[in-house]
Amino acid sequence: MSIQSRLSAAALFAAVALTGLSAAPSFAAGTEDGSSQTAAVGTYAEAKALVYSAKYAEAREMLQAVTAAEPRNADAWNLLGFSSRKLGDLKAASKAYSKALKLNPGHLGALEYQGEMFVQMGDAAKAKANLVKLEGLCGNCEEARDLKKAMAAAGMS
Repeated sequence: MSIQSRLSAAALFAAVALTGLSAAPSFAAGTEDGSSQTAAVGTYAEAKALVYSAKYAEAREMLQAVTAAEPRNADAWNLLGFSSRKLGDLKAASKAYSKALKLNPGHLGALEYQGEMFVQMGDAAKAKANLVKLEGLCGNCEEARDLKKAMAAAGMS
């Protein structure tokens, strides 16, 4: 067998093995304190990829499962809010952002996206409050700059 054939066979084997791993289901894993923790990291990562691909309905469905399995995952609640907002469901978005911020009051993404939701709703005072929180937490970070741009585009200063 030539070196090229061996490399091709090895590459094929690796691709099949990796494909099998990426399709593996999530399982509950025991933690050091004896509690059970659902390992839905792959599901969260898949949902995040759907959000970045603007497939908000699919992402929202997946994120609802993630937040049910991992109710303390502030990142998942934040993306659930983002997906809901992009789908025009501001009531669900508001609930999800509130949950993310209850779990992590300093969640930069949730503060930015909730602020953008306030902009969308025309509530300049609440958007400004989120901007002030962001600036207090991270100064002129990307999240603060993005919220500031959204406010400026809506005529809010």
